[in-house]
Amino acid sequence: MQQYKTDQQKKVFYRSSSWESLRQEALKRDNYECQMCKYEGKVHLDSQKVEGERKSIQLNVHHIKEIEDHPELALELDNLMTICLRHHNKEHGRFTRKPNKWEEDEKW
Repeated sequence: MQQYKTDQQKKVFYRSSSWESLRQEALKRDNYECQMCKYEGKVHLDSQKVEGERKSIQLNVHHIKEIEDHPELALELDNLMTICLRHHNKEHGRFTRKPNKWEEDEKW
């Protein structure tokens, strides 16, 4: 069974045609919407790519059970969900919040 422990192993996987094909299938299944935003009652659709510009909304296909721990589920559609960049960063603990300089201030 393929392992996905190193960054190099993950790069090879995420650049593979089998992943790209399954990724497109997941996006289509989820109607190109962030499923976590949808759960919160919001609509977050994928944006259109404009030549020479960065997309304003980027959707990711997220492994519910990470491939490092569950390599057997790497190419299972039921282990994938479409989520926006904000939710993807939150899921992976990459969410950084601007510090509020008044947070520790005395409250009246």
